[in-house]
Amino acid sequence: MNDEIKVVIGAGESNNNPGWLHTQEDELNLLVKTDWAQRFSPNSLSAILAEHVWEHLSYDEGVQAAQNCYEYLQLGGYIRCAVPDAFFPNEWYQNIVKVGGPGPKDHPAASHKIVHSYLTLTRMFETAGFTVNLLEYCDEDGDFHYNDWDETKGFIYRSKRFDHRNQNGELGFVSLILDALKI
Repeated sequence: MNDEIKVVIGAGESNNNPGWLHTQEDELNLLVKTDWAQRFSPNSLSAILAEHVWEHLSYDEGVQAAQNCYEYLQLGGYIRCAVPDAFFPNEWYQNIVKVGGPGPKDHPAASHKIVHSYLTLTRMFETAGFTVNLLEYCDEDGDFHYNDWDETKGFIYRSKRFDHRNQNGELGFVSLILDALKI
């Protein structure tokens, strides 16, 4: 029997991570400590996955959310986090992911509060006590960096390997992806 508890935050309709507990904001809000305390014990989770969730939090809320996650992760546990990348040099993409979104209030990006770079996202998780490993990101010059990662440890669709918009060696949609480790 597998006693590891792995949680997907803001799973939406996808079930890309079989065997993981899929949650929505109304079930497990990153910022509400009582949500965490009602579902889990401190140091009980082995992994947390958040694909395109942290951009809906301000920087300070992001630190608070990371601190809440830190409390519930076991030593050696991790958060795999993917967000839009502020340094991806594509005008269409930047318009879609910008703070406030590209237009109508019902667009999913309308609630974006920040567009992270690898610098801000790394600093945010390090402030919460994590050690960060960057998996995919663009640097200040817009150059894309890729470090091989195991999708069985948290599948991210909006990534170099899996997003259908990335074809024939051309990147159409990327995420800034990192693992934040509790060590």
